[in-house]
Amino acid sequence: MKILIINGPNLNMLGKREPTVYGPQTLDELIKITEAKISGLPIDLEWYQSNHEGEIIDKLQKVSQSTIDGLVINPGGYSHSSVAILDALKLVKCLKIEVHLTNTHTRDEFRKTRITASGVDFVLEGLKRDTYTAAIQILYQMKENLK
Repeated sequence: MKILIINGPNLNMLGKREPTVYGPQTLDELIKITEAKISGLPIDLEWYQSNHEGEIIDKLQKVSQSTIDGLVINPGGYSHSSVAILDALKLVKCLKIEVHLTNTHTRDEFRKTRITASGVDFVLEGLKRDTYTAAIQILYQMKENLK
């Protein structure tokens, strides 16, 4: 099973940016934690991070032309504002989960609106460092259920 994980703006600053909100782990540490937790599953993960909307759209368009089994996207702040990322998500024909490390509904009012969420199958949030692991496990189980 092939899963692409896309991380949007400022996620490269995890561990430095508001660690009391997002947790103390860096993105590299979260990747290592996640890969260790799913190491027993037959899953090939590709990680991608960009601070630029157009680069995320380019990646989604490229993926829409390939064969992947699942997509996990943390669009960061773009989840509240990017119709362009929403449109690109709709091009991708696989199971898709939008994730957020925090529970966005308990934070700033503007974070309660998620434009990109209508372009995915599920939204998972608030599990901090376990968010990515949970999303990958859900995608794996959904794929297994389709067999």
